[in-house]
Amino acid sequence: MLISSEIESGASGSTARSNAELSRLAQENCFTFGAEFLPGVVTRAEGMYLWTASGQKVMDWTSGQMSCLLGHGHAEIVKTVTESARSLDHLYSGMISPPVIDLATALVNQLPRGLDKAMFLSTGGESNECAIRLAKLFTGRFEMVGLAASWHGSTSGAQGVQYNAGRKSCGPLMPGMHMLPSPDAYRAVFRNPDGSHDWKTELDYGWSMIDKASCGSLAAVIVEPVQSSGGMIPLPPGYMRALKAHCEQRNMLLIVDEAQTAMGRSGDLFAINHADNGGVVPDILTMSKTLGNGLPLSAVVTSNHIAQHAEENGFIFYTTHANDPLPAAVGLKTLQIVLRDDAALLHHARRMGHQLHAGLHDIMSRYACIGYIRGRCLMLGVEIVKDRREGTTADIEVGKRISAKAMELGLSAMISAKIYFSGCIRIAPPIIISDEEMQWGLRTFEKALELTEGSGRIRENGLQTPL
Repeated sequence: MLISSEIESGASGSTARSNAELSRLAQENCFTFGAEFLPGVVTRAEGMYLWTASGQKVMDWTSGQMSCLLGHGHAEIVKTVTESARSLDHLYSGMISPPVIDLATALVNQLPRGLDKAMFLSTGGESNECAIRLAKLFTGRFEMVGLAASWHGSTSGAQGVQYNAGRKSCGPLMPGMHMLPSPDAYRAVFRNPDGSHDWKTELDYGWSMIDKASCGSLAAVIVEPVQSSGGMIPLPPGYMRALKAHCEQRNMLLIVDEAQTAMGRSGDLFAINHADNGGVVPDILTMSKTLGNGLPLSAVVTSNHIAQHAEENGFIFYTTHANDPLPAAVGLKTLQIVLRDDAALLHHARRMGHQLHAGLHDIMSRYACIGYIRGRCLMLGVEIVKDRREGTTADIEVGKRISAKAMELGLSAMISAKIYFSGCIRIAPPIIISDEEMQWGLRTFEKALELTEGSGRIRENGLQTPL
């Protein structure tokens, strides 16, 4: 048992303790929730980097949990947190405050007409749960549709409409949940005569199956512009427009989940602005992760019409931290920084995205274990397969070894050990990454491949070099 002096020492002096001691305490007192704890205990984070208790410096190529858009410990964010904690931190949920009003105003002013009113919660799962309940109330129906590679959270409604993971071993899920195939160009069954992905026929076929399975109570579709947990799968050009048309034919709502794509990560302030989406305005938009730059903050934005209907019909989504001022102040500051530096920051993010794409494709030319590279801007996935020249079979064990070796070399590039990720290493660095940091990251990633058994290094004559 820890006495009070040891507790105080642990809270303020964790960096002084060894990594082995901290790891032992973690194994004894913390339980895992879907992924194993990594061996290095992180004791500090700043900018693009993390430091472990053993003193290792690690470049963070995943922005924490794809959240620290502007890097760790951004000076303006730290100042905002400090000032808000001192003056306006947490309020009764029925109380409104200037940071909440100002963030809602700033967001809706940047979004297209039809996304007119916002509320703020803590996590992406919460915001998607709220959006799902809002859609059910507005339509008077209960059936929901999600994509096969989707991830929307761990609350009951969000979990029920996601098909990437989290559906097993917890008993019955929410009723009335349906699935569309994900538009995965790499492994799609539906093909045009020239071999390209026939996503339109795939989508229409998916809807034909849903129509047969539905009990006649279809309420809404929820979709990510880039399915991150499914392996960084971007929606093809025209897909969002076609999906919206299917919704309109069935009097359904369209919910777009921008947990990771908003605030410039995908090359646009919001991914719904991307030209590929054809100007589609969702009925409900959710945001999280990047909005709070790593702090727990999410948003639900919808139309005046839906908001009014919800108010008149007793909609309830009451949580302890709804519209809390401190995270709202951080979200406002994050948005202000992105807007203030809009031309420079978004241009920089796009330029870094081009560098990342080009660098990874160059590495791919030398390693047969890289089957496919996909994503948008600074959201990329690297598919690890047994040998791309022989098929698309995922090689998760090699992917795990590559990821572990990269971490040893000082680069955090995470892969899931689960088959539903298809062995995809996800890369999403803070958008402030510099040219030098990007090049170091690419060199280190290739070094990890070079040092990993089974990576299938290709010699100039096209033969694999045994490792």
